[in-house]
Amino acid sequence: MKITANKYRSICGRLCQLCVTGLFAGILGLQTQAQAADKALLDILLDNGAITAEQYEQLLAKPELSSADVLGGGAESESSPATAADSPEPGSAAGLDPAITAEIDRAIDEKLPVKASYTDKGFRLETRDGRFQTNLQWRAQWRYNSIEGPDPRQVRNFTDPRTSNFEARRLRMKIGGYGYQPWLKYYFEVDLQPSREVDDDSADGSARVFDWRIDITKWDWASLRVGQWKIDLNRERVDSSGRQQFVERSIVNRIFTIDRQVGIQLRGRVLKDTPAEFRYYVGAFNGEGRGVANPDGNAMWMGRLQWNFLGRDLEWRQTDVEYTELPTGSLAFAGSTNTGKCTRWSSEGCGNLDGFTPVGSADPDQFKVDQTVQELAFKWRGFSLQQEYHRKIVADRTQLTKNSLTGGYIQSGYFFHYLLEPVPKPLELAMRYAFVDEPNATDRNLENERNEFSLVANWFFSGHNNKLTLDYSYLTLNDRFLNQREAENRMRLQWDISF
Repeated sequence: MKITANKYRSICGRLCQLCVTGLFAGILGLQTQAQAADKALLDILLDNGAITAEQYEQLLAKPELSSADVLGGGAESESSPATAADSPEPGSAAGLDPAITAEIDRAIDEKLPVKASYTDKGFRLETRDGRFQTNLQWRAQWRYNSIEGPDPRQVRNFTDPRTSNFEARRLRMKIGGYGYQPWLKYYFEVDLQPSREVDDDSADGSARVFDWRIDITKWDWASLRVGQWKIDLNRERVDSSGRQQFVERSIVNRIFTIDRQVGIQLRGRVLKDTPAEFRYYVGAFNGEGRGVANPDGNAMWMGRLQWNFLGRDLEWRQTDVEYTELPTGSLAFAGSTNTGKCTRWSSEGCGNLDGFTPVGSADPDQFKVDQTVQELAFKWRGFSLQQEYHRKIVADRTQLTKNSLTGGYIQSGYFFHYLLEPVPKPLELAMRYAFVDEPNATDRNLENERNEFSLVANWFFSGHNNKLTLDYSYLTLNDRFLNQREAENRMRLQWDISF
């Protein structure tokens, strides 16, 4: 085979493009000098029979050969000068023998122990032997809120002046994968820039580790998880904030979530692909929230039983942007119990409901909190439905009182393109109703009623990984102590994007 200097340089350019980046150069042990890359390429060409041993020596000695320097009559004669089409740019694969290109690709693949790709979980590095994998993803939420702050819970939240607000609601880094075996999994999530009020301590805006966990998943029917994560009590809380149907979770979430805890859990999926398929979750945790040691020795216990009544599993994510071809649903019942200083939990950790003794002043085992939840979820061909009903009993052992809280929500969405073709395919419309009945902050013998009516429009550029959400809420409060009813309107716009 005759080879021109231009073709030689284009081959060298291809090899350099693939091999001399910092990461891969370190893995392959290549020298950064162009001569080393040339020799590696010439070795491949010689082994492939593309050049002779004589050509190999001459090309190695004089890498910048012109066409006239190629032996064996390989140079173009004066009567047939090279054209621009015969002289591809350095680094181009144009004009190469496909066999040579394939040989180069094969040799590079064999020498690289790690391969890189991009999936819906972010950038992926994995070893060719299948023993290690790491996924890295960045996620950001930019939000405009017509009324700044959390959901209003007291009369003063409705009557006090509040302004509109722009914020970087979440900026997260996710790292997950497996090591040694595909069933030995790990996951970390870091919040890089939490929002804070102007008078908050700067520590409130510092980076923090939200989730860290290790899963042993060798068997579907029994797996083990240890670490810190959002406990699998109810779907609305476990669904990632980046996989929500609305800008934020309902008014139910703050009152009834048990959020992130440190502990251990046994879980499994049994009777797969049958109408009797179910999942179970049983765990023990510190009960003090994110990143806190157990100060009193009391454990939080939780359990969840989920029936996949159509024999198909439903992922922990909202909307049916994936278009579930077959009807898929789940019915679940769950509960938890804990004794300690906390009457509520959040991503900040242990806290207390309005009207209850603050955590800093509470006795170590002042509150016994028992919770139950019933949950239903369903998806089919662009339609989604999700519902929860919660009950929570807080026994105050110091004041010898017991209070009951109830709440729930139902939400449903549909991609109307599947019903009316002119409707844009990326557009989803949904609605939600939620309510909370809770003790009055002034007199816990009385009960406040709160309601949420929300509408939302989602535009999915790339599924949940790149979406725009606009929602409107009408929020009401009936304060039984003041015998006063308040209401307000709220509009929110959010761009959620993952890389």
